[in-house]
Amino acid sequence: MAGTDPAEAPYLPATVTEAARRFDQRPAFVDPDGSVLTYRGLHERSDSVAAGLARLGVRTGDVVGLTLPSTSAWVIAYLAAAKLGAVSAGVNPRLTDSERNGCLSRVEPTVVLGSQEEVEALEVSGVSPPEVAADPDRPVAIVFTSGTTGLPKGAWFTDRQLRAITHYDVGDRWGEDPIPQFGSTQFAHVGFTTKLPWYLRLGTTTHLLDRWRASDVLDLVVRERIATIGGVAPQLALLLRDPAFDDRDLACVRLLVMGGAESPPALVREARRRFGAGYSIRWSATETGGVGTATSPDDPDEVALHTVGRPRPGMGLEIRDPMGTQLGPDETGEVWLRSDASMAGYWNDPEATAEVMSAGWLRTGDLGRLDRDGNLTLAGRGSDMYIRGGYNVFPAEVAAVIGTHPGVLDVVVVPRPDEVMGEVGVAVIVARDRENPPSLSDLRAHAARDLSRHKLPEAVVVLDDLPLTAMQKVDRRTLMGVVASCDEGPAGER
Repeated sequence: MAGTDPAEAPYLPATVTEAARRFDQRPAFVDPDGSVLTYRGLHERSDSVAAGLARLGVRTGDVVGLTLPSTSAWVIAYLAAAKLGAVSAGVNPRLTDSERNGCLSRVEPTVVLGSQEEVEALEVSGVSPPEVAADPDRPVAIVFTSGTTGLPKGAWFTDRQLRAITHYDVGDRWGEDPIPQFGSTQFAHVGFTTKLPWYLRLGTTTHLLDRWRASDVLDLVVRERIATIGGVAPQLALLLRDPAFDDRDLACVRLLVMGGAESPPALVREARRRFGAGYSIRWSATETGGVGTATSPDDPDEVALHTVGRPRPGMGLEIRDPMGTQLGPDETGEVWLRSDASMAGYWNDPEATAEVMSAGWLRTGDLGRLDRDGNLTLAGRGSDMYIRGGYNVFPAEVAAVIGTHPGVLDVVVVPRPDEVMGEVGVAVIVARDRENPPSLSDLRAHAARDLSRHKLPEAVVVLDDLPLTAMQKVDRRTLMGVVASCDEGPAGER
């Protein structure tokens, strides 16, 4: 690969080749133990590992499973596979053995790399890997869905999609000045796997954490003067609750970018005030390649606090009914997205692919509505909707209103069976004051100004933190169990 013309090489290998030329000894990744991998080292070591994989018999089109932790070795292995035209399937190492094996069984990898030592053992010095011609439709990466609604599926992406994802985020530009950042998600997540090319183009220096801890992240932000904090809303809530938050000099932070989970309005307000920074909410899905809609830091409050913004330029976004007919402004239905970044399909699952992809459109499974300015407000997953006394209730809509209560830091609404109404809503909250949380009557009175009576919660559960999945999304299955195990108590007004 070292002698290949970047213009004729596959997109990801060509990008790291050019990044090595431009940024050379600039640190690309800093591991938890402080060791540094430069851009030149990233290119050369991935060449060496690619040669080692080739000796193992890995060929174009084969799948390489990556179950190792999110360190620089993961990136080296990913790039090495791409240089052979192989497909990387990253599996979150935080999954249980059975979950991990379930993912791997779906993709049948030729080889699985589970540790840094296994990657290093493949390095072959002085040998270049075989050259692979560019093919925009060749699979490059498989990213597993979160599995919150069933067994994870493997969304796969080609050179063509990786290029489109990069274009949506950074266009065709290359970075100049170093940009420090930190790894906020596992590398197997779509937020890293599909966006590595644009990190390489910007010349970022990514600092990696052994484990995400609020105090460690804040210390890193201060030490490296990180300007943009990315992640998911529950992580941001933990940062704000750090006991020493207000003692740190966080003036370097200019922007907060949160996706992957809902950003309650109270959290957005508090974060903007205490960081003194802009806030951008991002909505996407694994199947969309990690790009979708976004709010702008200068949006008015009615947009910044209550929507997930507008689609990127060049994307199509529609709300449709169950028959696929487009709905008008402020009508709730399923969100359909058309984008060059959307997955090519689910690996080895044409039936599941056909269920969600149609004529260039992706059925996201999320419910929402568009206002007349094109801003998207989510109403939850179609599978999350419950029926109370014959009326449809969308939990995300209810949670968005309850989240504006001054005593609520975070909230999720889940249904619970009810002998009379069929199902009723339970508000699971994280209180701002743990010693004095808002009562059910407080929450119902607050929400009654914006919600019909049948949408109001009929029980409240107070937790110290919302449980998260390994992919840092709210674990609704666990919450359903928590709600089911709690005493029903007196129901609210019916």
